[in-house]
Parts: sequence; C-alpha cells; structure tokens
Amino acid sequence: MEDQSIISALVLGLIEGLTEFIPVSSTAHVLLAGHFLGFKSPGNTFAVLIQLGAILAILSVYFTKLLQIALSLPTSAASRRFVGAVLVGFLPAAVIGAIAHDFIKTVLFETPMLICVVLILGGFVLLWIDRKPLTPRYHDVTEYPLSLALKIGFFQCLAMIPGTSRSGATIVGALLLGADKRSAAEFSFFLAMPTMVGAFALDLYKNRDALSFNDGAIIAIGFVAAFVSAIFVVRSLLDFISRRGYAPFAYWRIAVGAIGLVALLLVG
Repeated sequence: MEDQSIISALVLGLIEGLTEFIPVSSTAHVLLAGHFLGFKSPGNTFAVLIQLGAILAILSVYFTKLLQIALSLPTSAASRRFVGAVLVGFLPAAVIGAIAHDFIKTVLFETPMLICVVLILGGFVLLWIDRKPLTPRYHDVTEYPLSLALKIGFFQCLAMIPGTSRSGATIVGALLLGADKRSAAEFSFFLAMPTMVGAFALDLYKNRDALSFNDGAIIAIGFVAAFVSAIFVVRSLLDFISRRGYAPFAYWRIAVGAIGLVALLLVG
C-alpha cells in the first residue's frame, strides 16, 4: 500500500463517519474528496463498503435498545410493529437499488458536477423544510405506522442520486408526513441499518472479482475511521437537531456544493 492511499483512505473514512447520519450526503462528500485527492477504487466500491463502519456505530450506541426489542419480539406487538416498519421502509430501496445499481455506480457516481448541483438544491430544500410551520403528529419512532414507514422508504430512494443524502431524504420525507424533528432523525438511523447492509452486500457481490488484497486493506482503514467518527455523530446528533434544527446543515451543503463547482470549473 502506498502511504498516500492510506492517508486518503483514513481521511475519506473520517468524512464518511462524520457525514453519514447528517443530511449533507456522505456519498457526495466522499466522492468529491476522493476526486480531488485522486483516490481510485474499483467500481467505486470504497464509498459504499466503508458505510458498514458507520452502521456498526449505530449498533454500538443503540445496542441495549435493539437487544430489548429483539428479545421482546415474541411477546410485544409494539416491538413487532417497529421492526416491521423498518423493514417496510427498507423495501423500496431494496427493489429500486437492485434494479438501478449499475446505472447509479457507473453514471451518477461518476458525475461530480451533478453531485455539486444536487448538494446545493438539497440545501435549499432543507432551509425550506426547517422554516416551514409543520404540526407533528408522530413523536415516538417505535410507534410509526407501516404506511408512514413505507412512504418514508420511497423518499429514501431519492438518495440514490449522489448528493441528495439518504438521511436528508428520509428526514425531509418524515417531516412532511407528520413526524417531529427528533423522531425523524432517529428513524433515519434505524432505517440506515438494513439499507446500508443491503447496499454493502450487493456492492461486494457485484465487485467481488475486481477487489484485491490491497483494496481490502484500504477499505479496512476507511471502515475503522468511519466507525470511530460516526459514534461521535450518533451520540450527539439528536440533541443538536432538537436545539438547532436543520439550517446549519443546509448552509453547509450549499457551501460545499458551490466550492465544489468552482473547483471543478477551475481544475477539473
């Protein structure tokens, strides 16, 4: 492994973990940073595979709650409803992602200009939703009805366009459908688990012949970096959103998208 590749993998892993669960599009940040760092990954697998590190961060932070839900499944209708809601919310992405996988990876992931534009547009959407006078009807993530979860799942599919943000799409969808800010972000956490594990498995299978031992080592570095940085975000994000809303993330998206556009026009 070259020292430059190790440093790039470490930086990109930290970026992944810090941005995965906030509505700024971790994929956009990793792809744009990788583009300007000159980092190459077979089939663009790196950006997807290191997301599993962020998923392990959720599992570690919510381990006790998830274990209680798992143990109570046979006797608790509320636990079964919650697990069912997460799986129903995951279904649209599973179907559409499997069908559109090759187009997403070979076309959309390879278009940094599109990523920057979508970052900016998504920032304005977040500003709009943050200022919109909404009246929440759902405050407890474990009580989301299946119909609500399915609709949020369709919003999540918008994130297949890099720059949209998976968490941003699900949060905006949940808010428009009647969830409050805190539970919308929390449901996005839980919905990320089957979605990102599924994306990981599909991407690993599709690129199994293109990956080498060195690729695996680089991915492992990014994986660990993503895990460590994501733990910090998961532990602090809900309180931050409850206090500050989504406007700070909106301004960040617009700034990163604008800087990315200028950099692409100047240096390519």
